[in-house]
Amino acid sequence: MICKDLNFHRRLSVAPMLDFTDRHERFFLRLLSKNVLLYTEMIVANALLHAGPRFLQHDPVENPVALQLGGSDPKMLAECAKIVEGAGFDEVNLNCGCPSERVQSGSFGAMLMKQKDLVAECVQSMKKEVQIPVTVKTRIGVDDFTGWEFFEDFIRTVHCAGCDTFIIHARTARLRGYSPKENREKPTIHYETVYKLKEVFPQLNISVNGDIRTIDQAKEHLKHVDGVMMGRAVYANPWMLATADSEIYGGKDFAPQTRKALLEAFLPYVQKAQAEGCPLSVLTKHLYGIFTGFPGGRKFRQILSEGAPKALDGAALIRTAMDAVEEI
Repeated sequence: MICKDLNFHRRLSVAPMLDFTDRHERFFLRLLSKNVLLYTEMIVANALLHAGPRFLQHDPVENPVALQLGGSDPKMLAECAKIVEGAGFDEVNLNCGCPSERVQSGSFGAMLMKQKDLVAECVQSMKKEVQIPVTVKTRIGVDDFTGWEFFEDFIRTVHCAGCDTFIIHARTARLRGYSPKENREKPTIHYETVYKLKEVFPQLNISVNGDIRTIDQAKEHLKHVDGVMMGRAVYANPWMLATADSEIYGGKDFAPQTRKALLEAFLPYVQKAQAEGCPLSVLTKHLYGIFTGFPGGRKFRQILSEGAPKALDGAALIRTAMDAVEEI
């Protein structure tokens, strides 16, 4: 069932992260919060058209969940958007912010910020095919294409094509000279630019992204914008989402009372996925951050990393690792 109030869930979202936000991670995070909006890894449009089922697998428990596309061909993206909607995702998001060499060679991601009219055409083509929201994740600039006038013109052009929701990483992207990791850290963060965007376009739904590491920080940003997107901080410490349903959404927390109870709740999924042929290490890698800072946390990670490649019973291995931790 498609979510009818996605903007409510958009108050806090978990960013698309390659090799991190796969369907196993999304299932795990959903055990912590029933409201947080989850995103898939970026999926290249051409790959989706040629190997769709592989990329579309997800459990209905994950919803609300959005799928992020990478691409720059309006017709191909429109076809993909239709497939995404048919697969039960709540939103399709166009990546206009990734600075990796892969997207540069394919002329999409952050490269698209230099081609506002093409982005507008892509959005327009996608919207004609689907009823779910078509959104854009972008930066505040790229290379020498910077400054408020450029950024405002880019957003206005894409909005006029039908996009009402933007997720903004509050940095410029440097496509030459910086690695993807450096692009997440080195360019100066400018939250005020995103705040100004919301003031100029109050009718748009604006989420801010970049260097947001705690729920308290998210709450501060929500005084200025509609939503907050967090990425690696959640992956490194997923337990922070345990209070999201009360702190961000004003409801009752959904998460189990303890971290060990959370892992116990995840074990049936581990057993099912392992029985279906999923390598245990693909599942356990998402658990490494759950006991960061706890006595025995390092031992927990060690037991999982060393044992997962050969363990036949994933649930037993995870329980053995849990026994090494003193939960405070």
